[in-house]
Amino acid sequence: MPASAWIPRLLVAAFAATSMLAASAQQAPTVRIRGAIESVDGNTLGIKTREGSDVKVRMTDNVAVFAVVKTQLSEVKEGSYIGVTGLPEPDGTQKAIAVHIFPENQRGAAEGFRPWDARANSTMTNATVAQTVKGTDGQNITVKYKDGEKKVVVPPDTPIVTFVAGDKSEVKPGAKLIIFGAVKKDDGSLEANRINVGREGITPPM
Repeated sequence: MPASAWIPRLLVAAFAATSMLAASAQQAPTVRIRGAIESVDGNTLGIKTREGSDVKVRMTDNVAVFAVVKTQLSEVKEGSYIGVTGLPEPDGTQKAIAVHIFPENQRGAAEGFRPWDARANSTMTNATVAQTVKGTDGQNITVKYKDGEKKVVVPPDTPIVTFVAGDKSEVKPGAKLIIFGAVKKDDGSLEANRINVGREGITPPM
């Protein structure tokens, strides 16, 4: 077979290998981490997790730091893009145990409804507020996402927080944090390009 005949086959094989590598990179497993920062050594955080284990997470050089700060339920308005940590009720509604309001530039982040690990049987709904009405047990909110909608009851004592841009000065021992998606590398180490830190002693409630 002429050498030139192998070229298309080589190109196909190279493309397939590249595609497999790209898919592998896109599917790198991620880990959600909640806990308290115990140490900061350069870009490496020593974290005591909520479950009591010790982990180390390396922050990327371009890590984005967001502070989790308290806000009011009155800031949840029609059109707001929010995340609701909830527990399913027998009537099909979600009872909120925490609500976080996304900044406008994060609208659409992780949109949808899914199981969550804040508590046993908890859920997360990231969606746009379609309606909010005061009810007998708290605020009744209807949220809509691309595949459907949920009705949410927000009791008066529900923690309401939002994200604001922070910096590395807030990433310090004693601060509570949540990392939504630390990437597990091939060598088993963990790496994060976003850190969410509770400001003024707040434990991120989501």
